[in-house]
Amino acid sequence: MKRIILACIAILGAAALFAEGPDFSKLPKGTWLDPAWDAHWEIGANSIRILDGSGAVVFDFKDKIKDFKVDAKMTGVSFSFRCDEAERSYVFTKGTSDLDLSMEIQPDWTADKYAIKMKMQK
Repeated sequence: MKRIILACIAILGAAALFAEGPDFSKLPKGTWLDPAWDAHWEIGANSIRILDGSGAVVFDFKDKIKDFKVDAKMTGVSFSFRCDEAERSYVFTKGTSDLDLSMEIQPDWTADKYAIKMKMQK
């Protein structure tokens, strides 16, 4: 009986660990504009969203991010993730020399990547 209880506790602990969302604490915070699509990429303390020019939410990545990775170096921070709903993988790079954010998107349906350097808005 004791083993069963310990096994249940271990399973619940592992489930809680995997249920947590990505840790956005090391990411740059703010809003960057992709002028080609008039898309405002907003990175906050707990979310990544895409807004239109009027501030309406076009897409919210909440609970849709998987394979989240952060790579912090002296030259800046890169982070990447996958979103199955959007059928895309994303890589963002924020250097230390300016406020710009580089973005690379790899759609599932083509080998062509979309890449752009976005200016910080706020």
